Amino acid sequence: MTAMSKKPDNKERAGTGKPSKEISRKTYEDTLYKLQIELVKLQRHLIKRNDRIVIIFEGRDAAGKDGTIKRITQYLSPRETRVVALGKPSDRDRSSWYFQRYVHYLPASQELVLFNRSWYNRAGVEHVMGFCTDDEYEEFMSSVLDFEHMLIRSGLKLLKYYLDITKSEQEKRLDQRRKDPLAQWKVSALDEFALKKWEQYTLARDKMLVHTHNLITPWIIVQADDKPLARLNLIKDMLSRLDYTDKDERLILPDPHIVATFEASFIEQGLLAQ
Repeated sequence: MTAMSKKPDNKERAGTGKPSKEISRKTYEDTLYKLQIELVKLQRHLIKRNDRIVIIFEGRDAAGKDGTIKRITQYLSPRETRVVALGKPSDRDRSSWYFQRYVHYLPASQELVLFNRSWYNRAGVEHVMGFCTDDEYEEFMSSVLDFEHMLIRSGLKLLKYYLDITKSEQEKRLDQRRKDPLAQWKVSALDEFALKKWEQYTLARDKMLVHTHNLITPWIIVQADDKPLARLNLIKDMLSRLDYTDKDERLILPDPHIVATFEASFIEQGLLAQ
């Protein structure tokens, strides 16, 4: 699925050259409701089949990971659904095998686990902010695919999403976050570095995508400047990639201008936020 084109300005939808149509609130809510019914079908199926599913959400600060995860889990059984958003590693975590703290949160049979940031912290914030050594970074980059492929061989299903936003959109969202009294839990001491180190984060993102994208555990890119469209299309893509009964095939067709499997050419052609 590769229909992305150059990251557009002025809310042009990638691939069309035309201004994107901002969907109405009613259309968004109606479509989201139908997709949430599909998510309930998916959960019923994974419980019946004893499946184990992990969905990874990566992206810059304020890319929309929290909101997307909230819409996915809203009507799912909390007994079989877990959201994992780990904080700063402890001294014990730092002295352990890097993947050990994440293994603890992997799903058992009948469970869906959504990682709001994941082991790819090492390729992103830890690397950019100097929270890991160069040797630790290189070790991660050389071993992460072995780790993921081991999970796949065990029968676990893994999807990796990267939500991509422009610098101007990130700046706007971070400013809104600081002013919103209900979003203060999202405010982090690292927020100020999101924009100051934009270029470093861009390079880290590109290296991560190029070196850890593969046919078995591919990266899926989501153009996320438009939150409603990003949420709907990510959920559609997720549903289209997972097996479950009574699937509404037409409903879950994602817009390939918003969601696409990563290719190295995306970077060369400027399809990701620079």
